[in-house]
Amino acid sequence: MLAKLTKYRWQYVMVLPAIVLLFLFSYIPMAGIQVAFKNFHIGYTIWNAPWTGVENFSFLQDDQFWIVVKNTIIIAALKFVTGFPAPILLALLINEVRNSVFKRFVQSVSYLPHFFSWIVVAYILQSLLTLDGGLVNDLVRKTGGEPIFFLGSTEWFRPMIVASGLWKEVGWNTILYLAAITTIDPQLYEAAKVEGAGRLSQIRNITIPGIMPTITIVLILSMPSLITVGMDQIYPLMNPANQPVADVLDTYILRNGLQQGYFGMATAVGLLSSGLSLILVLITNQISRKINGEGLW
Repeated sequence: MLAKLTKYRWQYVMVLPAIVLLFLFSYIPMAGIQVAFKNFHIGYTIWNAPWTGVENFSFLQDDQFWIVVKNTIIIAALKFVTGFPAPILLALLINEVRNSVFKRFVQSVSYLPHFFSWIVVAYILQSLLTLDGGLVNDLVRKTGGEPIFFLGSTEWFRPMIVASGLWKEVGWNTILYLAAITTIDPQLYEAAKVEGAGRLSQIRNITIPGIMPTITIVLILSMPSLITVGMDQIYPLMNPANQPVADVLDTYILRNGLQQGYFGMATAVGLLSSGLSLILVLITNQISRKINGEGLW
């Protein structure tokens, strides 16, 4: 053991800052989990607040909470079905582009929206979709249609969230798959050409199997996001008109927990959400190992 530490000492030195940050910002804050079982208010510390058992989990009997769970599951499912395969498909398409200048242009344009904050994206959507002066509704009027209140519609809110999330992140997520494609041995493609395989056959039999380990890892790591679904995206666009379909677990925690001072309840909901995320990761990792032998551990 000491010999390995000595041999790889500089590698350990490089990893040390990440370990320290992980410990400070991920493990030490776990002490706050006890707030879920305490009557915590301003003036108490997490150590001297009185214990209340499972009283903070009374939200499980709240009908509104289960509506929020339903909204979270629907939005998470829609975002996963569209958002997970889209970067893979875009990476495959970009990889087939032979003009290097055009290829770099497409890559740059596709991942540029990632650097916009969700507040900026929300402002862009409001400018485009507003009833009075919005570009989309102006086009609807010019084509003889009736203007649509997109921002206050319970029918259009979920498609709007899914489409904006796809536009903002698909290019950035593609970078990882393009990097994985570059690790595939070019001789495999040459051999496939000799055998008469076309482009689709090469993608199906070489490219996709070659990036399958990366797809598996990304799939496992994306599981926790199914529970959070992105409050920073949803909250700026949520209003009383679309709240019946827009209210998700994170916004529920913010409104009923933090804004009203019910810190114990907010922590309890967060603890339950984290537990479900952990279960999803464990199940996905196990299924992945059984199907293709690849997993995080």
